[in-house]
Amino acid sequence: MNQSYNYEWIQEYLASLVPARPAELVAMERHAEKHNFPIIGPVAGFYCYQVARMTNALSIFEMGSGYGYSTAWFAKAVKETSEEQLNSAGIVHHVVWDQDLSDQARVHLHRLKLDDFVEFHIAEALETLQGTDEEFDLIFCDIDKEAYPDALEVIEEKLRPGGVLIIDNMLWYGRIFDPADTTASTRGVREFTRRITTSPNWIVSLSPIRDGLIVAYKKTPGWEHSD
Repeated sequence: MNQSYNYEWIQEYLASLVPARPAELVAMERHAEKHNFPIIGPVAGFYCYQVARMTNALSIFEMGSGYGYSTAWFAKAVKETSEEQLNSAGIVHHVVWDQDLSDQARVHLHRLKLDDFVEFHIAEALETLQGTDEEFDLIFCDIDKEAYPDALEVIEEKLRPGGVLIIDNMLWYGRIFDPADTTASTRGVREFTRRITTSPNWIVSLSPIRDGLIVAYKKTPGWEHSD
């Protein structure tokens, strides 16, 4: 048996397992490839969709939404969960600084017939999350990596007990393994990983899908004494 498989082969194999996607999503993927725009891609996107469906998430906050690719996966999950729960109100908060990206997202999500499940914000993501008056079922984080550590406290405050955090780029293209890399972004990823994996408030796994996704469960109060 050939044991010399590599990371790229694994990612290609995972991509082959993702079900067929709407033409609009595929067009968004091609746009990202053509313009070198960072999106989570179909494998991570489907994984995010699956987590949102498994947790019956109806309120999702995205910190860093680009032109709506990840939003589409989350909105698909929210729409399906809403319909299963007799049209319970569900919403995904799409948050970007850039007006053009927000406009692109509106077009894509309208074509996918998902825009009714999205609230659009043109603002800084962490400040917007901090300014909300609600707790969320799921928070997705893909902001500037140097801001990751400071985001954890706000995320923990705004995610409901039993909620899920998904955070992207936790392998940071291998830079976390280079001891000579002390850039702010690499330090941010390392420090965030250290904080959340050593915190007693979270159950955490890091999946090596694409550039590494952390999926973390926020423990409910008193869970230690449940038995």
